[in-house]
Amino acid sequence: MRLVMKEPVETAERPYPRRWWALLVLCLSLLIIVMANTALTVAAPDMTADLGLGSADLQWVIDGYTVPYAALMLLLGAIGDKYSRRGALILGLAVFAGGAVFGYAAGSAATVIAARAVMGIGAALIMPATLSLLAATFPRRERAKAITLWTATAGLAIAAGPVVAGALLRDHGWSATFLINVPIAAVAAVGALVLVPPSRAGHHDRIDYVGGLLSVLWIGALVYMIIEGPHFGWGAKAVTAAVVAGAGLLAFVLWELRHPHPVLDVRRFAHRRFAGSNLAVALFFLAVFGAFYYLTQHLQFVLGYDALGTGVRMLPLAGAVFAGSALTGWLTPRVGMRWTVTAGMAGGTTALALLTRVDAASGYGDFVAPLIILGLAIGLALSPCTDAIMGAFPESELGVGGAVNDTSLELGGSLGIAVLGSLLATSYGNHLTDATSGSRLPASALATAQDSVGAGYAVARGIGEQARRTAARGAEATDPQQAAQLKAQAGQLSEGARQMADAVGSSFASAVAHTSLVGAVLLGIGTVLVAVLLPGRAAAGRQAPAGERELAQSGAR
Repeated sequence: MRLVMKEPVETAERPYPRRWWALLVLCLSLLIIVMANTALTVAAPDMTADLGLGSADLQWVIDGYTVPYAALMLLLGAIGDKYSRRGALILGLAVFAGGAVFGYAAGSAATVIAARAVMGIGAALIMPATLSLLAATFPRRERAKAITLWTATAGLAIAAGPVVAGALLRDHGWSATFLINVPIAAVAAVGALVLVPPSRAGHHDRIDYVGGLLSVLWIGALVYMIIEGPHFGWGAKAVTAAVVAGAGLLAFVLWELRHPHPVLDVRRFAHRRFAGSNLAVALFFLAVFGAFYYLTQHLQFVLGYDALGTGVRMLPLAGAVFAGSALTGWLTPRVGMRWTVTAGMAGGTTALALLTRVDAASGYGDFVAPLIILGLAIGLALSPCTDAIMGAFPESELGVGGAVNDTSLELGGSLGIAVLGSLLATSYGNHLTDATSGSRLPASALATAQDSVGAGYAVARGIGEQARRTAARGAEATDPQQAAQLKAQAGQLSEGARQMADAVGSSFASAVAHTSLVGAVLLGIGTVLVAVLLPGRAAAGRQAPAGERELAQSGAR
């Protein structure tokens, strides 16, 4: 057996015999780039305390990864198609691991953000490469099954990130959550050389770099606007980004329509199956990423679980993703993707609707059913959409196809965290104001507590600490009257700390319920739109571009 796989998959006369082992490598590569975000959600409190991060710093630690990741995928996917998809994967793993080492050594907000940006560049190379190599390696009759496993891995990574990070945080600092990526990336890179056959487009015209750079401009500006506006206000930066995104998108579309060999043929969006699949991916991840953002906070801060405990309690979602993926592999060939995707999106809407019942008395048991339903919904909806998107592209543009799918995913996720996260913060702040009205809490302390649920509990702990110091002074006082006064003050402060903690918890629970309602309405409307937009099985075969028709026919067989 060769140590390094050198025979291009395109020259093989029969399907690559070790393709399922190759899929394992591709799924491992996908695992770390999804875990890089989900692990951070449980490492963020320790990082915030250690580096003294403000809310803006923490937001950009999270989103410094997202901007280059989303903006660069289309161009880098096209480059991988032309030169080497496996090469893009291995280079991406190296860049990602380098960024992880940089993050491990970081000692300030700026260096952590820079490290995350480097990891985002690596992820932009990895993500489209995994899908394009999958599509190139597997024959069409097996591609849907392989994509289902690929999608299930993404669902596993959503839950695995907090588990791994939580286990590390018990004995190590937050920086260890960066370093864990390095050995996984190294194993994936070696596996890619040994098990993944090289692949590139059999014929590929000169890359449309102008179109590629315009895509970087408008997608990057759009993601920046999505992050900046809802979180930090619609000031000059957010408005400028919105103008650049709009102008860049218009220039991109006009250029691509006129270019003989565009980096992305935007006419594909006129096909209902392709457009509906991208819309479904974006809307679904808007809901999933938004919900994950506030569920992990509720489990950690309100219910008091540590990082590992939070991760373990997200595992029902991962198991349900695998169950949903198995179900969609059986169901989609029988009823068609429109029914499967619609059922998945309806399930996601139901999960969010169940979260509207969350209140101050809710325990973990109230979250189990929504997590399971959401996991089943992910498994049902996403792999048929990814399958349809990849099937719309010829073999020479598989990297671009993967980039389009992943860009829709990332834009939806960014929008979900920004919009639902901003709504959550506003709702929490308003509820906390109402809950503490009539109290003697200083305005500055209330403003601090309104910043986030973590800040709210920190204020409560600060009041409790003041109560303990006052009680200690009372115990040391020699004057009985002064001792009695200090004891009374300590009791009032202790009661105030308890009331403040209760107010923070109930306010955040109300904010979760309110935000979930909005998310359910958005996803419910999206479900109807997608159901109308996606064609039925017969119409899909007649109206789809050549790649989709071939895929639909192979699925029917």
